Parts: sequence; C-alpha cells; structure tokens
Amino acid sequence: MPADTHCPYCALQCGMTVGVDGEVAPREFPTNRGGLCQKGWTAGSLLSHPDRLTTPLVGGRPVTWEHALSFVGSRLRDLQAAHGPDAVAVFGGGGLTNEKAYLLGRFARVALRTSQIDYNGRFCMSSAAAAGNRAFGLDRGLPFPVTDLDDADVVVLAGANVAETMPPLMGHLGSARLVVVDPRRTPTAECAVASGGLHLQPVPGTDLVLALGMLHAAVVSGAVDVGYLSSRTTGFDDAWRLAAQWWPERAERVCGVAAADMRTVVSWLAGSSRRYVLTARGAEQHAHGVDTVTAWINLSLALGLPGTPGSGFGTITGQGNGQGGREHGQKADQLPGYRRIDDPRARAHVARVWGVDPAALPGPGRSAVELIDAIGAPGGPRAMLVFGSNLRVSAPDSARVAARLDALDLLVVADFLPGETARRADVVLPVAQWAEEEGTLTNLEGRVLRRRRALDPPPGVRTDLEVITGLAAELGHGGFPATPRAVFDELRAASAGAPADYSGITYDRLDAGEVLHWPCPSADHPGTPRLFLDRFAHPDGRARFVPVDHVPAAELPDDPYPLRATTGRVLVHYQSGAQTRRVGELTAIAPESFVEIHPDTAARAGLADGAWALVESRRGGVRARVRCVATLRPDTVFLPFHFGDEQAANLLTNPVLDPVSGMPEFKVAAVRLLPAGAPDTSQRRHSRPTPAVPA
Repeated sequence: MPADTHCPYCALQCGMTVGVDGEVAPREFPTNRGGLCQKGWTAGSLLSHPDRLTTPLVGGRPVTWEHALSFVGSRLRDLQAAHGPDAVAVFGGGGLTNEKAYLLGRFARVALRTSQIDYNGRFCMSSAAAAGNRAFGLDRGLPFPVTDLDDADVVVLAGANVAETMPPLMGHLGSARLVVVDPRRTPTAECAVASGGLHLQPVPGTDLVLALGMLHAAVVSGAVDVGYLSSRTTGFDDAWRLAAQWWPERAERVCGVAAADMRTVVSWLAGSSRRYVLTARGAEQHAHGVDTVTAWINLSLALGLPGTPGSGFGTITGQGNGQGGREHGQKADQLPGYRRIDDPRARAHVARVWGVDPAALPGPGRSAVELIDAIGAPGGPRAMLVFGSNLRVSAPDSARVAARLDALDLLVVADFLPGETARRADVVLPVAQWAEEEGTLTNLEGRVLRRRRALDPPPGVRTDLEVITGLAAELGHGGFPATPRAVFDELRAASAGAPADYSGITYDRLDAGEVLHWPCPSADHPGTPRLFLDRFAHPDGRARFVPVDHVPAAELPDDPYPLRATTGRVLVHYQSGAQTRRVGELTAIAPESFVEIHPDTAARAGLADGAWALVESRRGGVRARVRCVATLRPDTVFLPFHFGDEQAANLLTNPVLDPVSGMPEFKVAAVRLLPAGAPDTSQRRHSRPTPAVPA
C-alpha cells in the first residue's frame, strides 16, 4: 500500500505519498499545498541507487552484522577502559527522527556514559535557538503555523533565500511586501523587488548593524509600541543605550545599506497590522550570530510583533528535523524535552525514566567544532560514532576536520550512501532510508508529524534504532526500547513537564489526523500552534530585550586576502550534497561548484566568466567555475557548500565560534582569487589502516 509521509529534506516537511516501488507523488498538506520542489520530486530515486550501502564494512571489507557490532563494542570497551568514558564521542544529525535523536542521546549518556555528544544542528539553528531562549524563554523556530504568513502585509527575511532552500514556502508569501536582507541578489531578493519590496544588500557580517540602525529609526520616528513594551517586555532601556549610537547614517557607513531604505522598512512594518520578521542562516552563521538574531528580535519587540495575533518573529529551521533534533538530547548541553543537562531537577526526571542514578549521568560536553578539535588532544575523543551527518563536508575548515577524523583510533559511520565521511570510516554500518522506517519528525512550526514506512529496506540493512539498540546490547545495556512506537512513548515520558513537552502526543492521535504542535502536556490537550499569545516563557511572562552591539567579523579583508567569501545553498542540492549529488536530474542542473564574482572583481583577478578559479583563504583553497554576477557586491564572492573534495566550500571557512551558541563563522572568510585549472572530480578513496576483524 502507498504510504502518506513527508519529504526527507527540509523542515517544511512537505506532504508526499510514496508507493511500494519508491515512486513519489505530492499530496495536500498545509506547508506545500500539493506541490514539491525538485529535490522532493526526485527523492525516491535514492531508495534504489546503485551506490546504496547494504553490507557492514570493517576496514573496507564486508562482514556480518554480528561481526561488525562485536568489533565496535570490543573497541569501544577497550578505549574507554584505557582512557575513560569521554574517549568515545557521538555525532548526530538534524535529519534523524525524534526517536533516533532521543535514543542516540540516551545511548551516549547511559550505555557509553560519555558527555561527548553533539550534532550537525550546531551548524544550523544553534544561534537562533540561543537567541530565542534568551529573549522569549523558549525556542521554537516558528511560534505560529506557516499558514499565518498567508495574510501578511510585510515580511522581512533576514538572511533567508527561501525561493531556493524551500520553494513551497514562497507560496505563503505571495500577498506580502517582502524585504530580503542578503549580500546577493538571490531569487528570493528578485521576488521581493519584483513585488514592490526591497532588497537590502549589507556587507557580509554586518547584519547586526543594519538591525540596530532600524531600531534607531523606529525609536526616533515614534514607531515603537510603547504599550506593548510596558506590558509585555523588560530591558528596553539597556538595549536602547547601545542602539542609540547607531543612527541610520552611521549604520549605513558600516553595513552599506542606505539609511533611507532602513527608514522605509521601519515605516512599512510600523504602518501594517500583519507583519513578520524571520531570520535564517545568513543572519545566524556567524561568530556573533546569537547577538545578530537578538538584534532582529529587539527590533521586533520594539514594534510589538512577537506574541501578537497576525504578527510575529520567527527563525526558519533548515534541516528536516532541525526542530525536533535539537529538543531531545543529542545536543551537548541538553536532555530530552529541551531540558538543560546541568539542571538537577531535569537530571532527576530523566534519570527516573531511564532507570539510572542522576549522579551517573554525565554533564555538558563539547559543542560540535570543539568536539572535533579535541580529537587527538589530551583528554579528547579516541573514537567517534556518526549518525546522520557528513561532517567531512559540512563542518568548517574541512581540511582540519579530515585530519582530526584520521587521528581517531576508531571512526564508525552509520549511513545509507558512501559520503565523504563514510569513505574515511573504519566501520560503515548500512542503515535504512526515510521511506523504509517509521517515526516522527517536528517541522519548522513545531508540528509533530508521522513518518510512515512505504517499503522494506534492502536485505542486510538495519534501521538506526536497530543499530543503536544492538550497540547498547554489546555494551551490556539490553533494556533499550526497540521499536519506534516504544521509543516515542519513552520520549513522551522523558519530556513530560519540560519546555518541549510531547507527553500528550501519541502515534494514535497523529494517525487519527490530529494536528498537534508542542507543547502538548496531556492526552486531551489540543497542542499549541501559537505560542506567546498571553505570556512569554520566562517566569514573569515578559520577553527580554538584550543589549547587543556590533563586533566585526573575526576575519576581515586585508592586502593578501582582499575579498569576503560567503556560502549558501542552491535550489537543486541539499546540505553536504551526499544525496542530491547522486540524483542525475539534479546534477545535470548543478554538476559542479561555482564562485559568483562581480565582473569588475573578476577582471581585476584575471578571470573570465566560465573560467576556473582558485578561491583561497588562510585555511585552504577551493577550485570553482567563475560566474560573473553584476548584482553581487564587488567586495564579496559566493560559493555553495554542497560539494566535496577540492570543491568543498568549507575548506575556506573560519572555525571561530560564537561564545554562546558554538556556531562557527560560516558566512565570512577573507579570501583571494587566482586563475586555476579544473579540479580533480574523481571519487578519491581515502585509505585508513585496516583494523583487525573479529574472527
């Protein structure tokens, strides 16, 4: 029977039906309304792809599952006996189902007793989450349904190119005057200009200054909602003391956006009754990303948007389960339900559900980049288990990432295709794909959705849950729940009473068609599609203004490296490209990396449109084909981050971290341009020493 499920890619979680042969058809669902983007339409082709992993590999050689799990369990025990529990690290992903994210966190903290667990959502939503928690007391990407945007008068998209990253979302923005903040004239920015909106084109790394200039304009023009500030917020005066220094003309000199445009956008927001400010990776992926998002929140609070019916502030979650993936325990400082791991009451509650002593639970671990950097250092991990992440391509300064992975005594990767990280692994464990498993995901608006199995995985392939429970049993912990429904029921108990409370959500309610957004604290609770209508989640019910000020990017252009490089996505590819680069229809459209350059900048570098360029930073170089783009800032170049090997954009990026969120500085790196030859696009295999295979 065909199964009604959801697209495996972005956090819109578009509705689709998958047939017994893997064919995909769109279905009516609020986020996509019967449409799909090119990635969704072609998702089924990966289910039977010839590169599909179907046999466990140890040292590149096929072995049985029993041998693979026994080998991994033995090596983990030996390494922990010699170096302590934190000698083993776990790295998860924002595409894992809620059940897998939850069980992975339990596995790390109970079976391995390690604090060293984090996930690739650290590279995606961590700055937005930290800013939301700080301002509102709670992080949910969109605290309102996507369909609320349908009637918007004005929408500001700060660092969001949704026309390419999640095209069906554009269908909800058709009636709005759009303001797009982006250094590039993206398709989303083109839509904004064509519909009478604005494209604001700041210098990369200066979005915070732009938001401060707009807050200044709001205050001076009398656009601030004084009654809202008095009744629903606290801390405005402290935030204003810093923003008062950033009158629009001064902000213009730093960010490059005209002061008149700042005032125009503020007047549009202030003069409309239905208005939204939404941020995404362009504002967040900085070493000051938390403060940048906070600056946009401060502007939104000053205008009275958050928690007001018909208006709001939100952050656009990227990965398929980017919301649920960060709620249930695979993040270094969290336990299920968005509980803090250093909160004694949270530890006691979760320990009761898990049947362990709270004192036995480890404390907070290292964030993703810190975790990778610690490999090979005293006290750092000696082994790493990776589920649902291709960090060889997705992490910053990827040449260093490769060196750190090679310094491990044991790298284990669970995946369904041989991506760049799996190719470096000592042990590869083949796992099921999205259409071959059951579970739940939480989309960008906090709605919990059912993933339903449409077909069985190939012979020899296990689900991630089966792998986790099998490894736990090898380590002497055989009591883990084994089925998706059983795992979800335990997740419900672990999240009860927490900020992200799923305790009232059940498979039966979801299968009956109920629309349930968390928090949902009881079986008769209808869920919470709109947060903050009466109060924010801080104890006093008020939102917090947080004072923020401009800090320059960690790396500025200079004589040797005179340009700013920024990274992003293109329509047909997703994340590290490990999946979409294997879809012929998609690679025919975007077969290789490219670098967008202003024509004058290209000419100064001796480059022509279509030529190959070497883009170099202090960390490495990328070979990419030149695209001359007259609308690009002359001081900026752009590369997509979906490609590997010599075309990996993260060879350039700066691993310096936001001090609050641990987010790396993906969006600004000082670079130079040189003519170059074509890259070596062959699938180079990396050879690691072959470990002993158990007899």
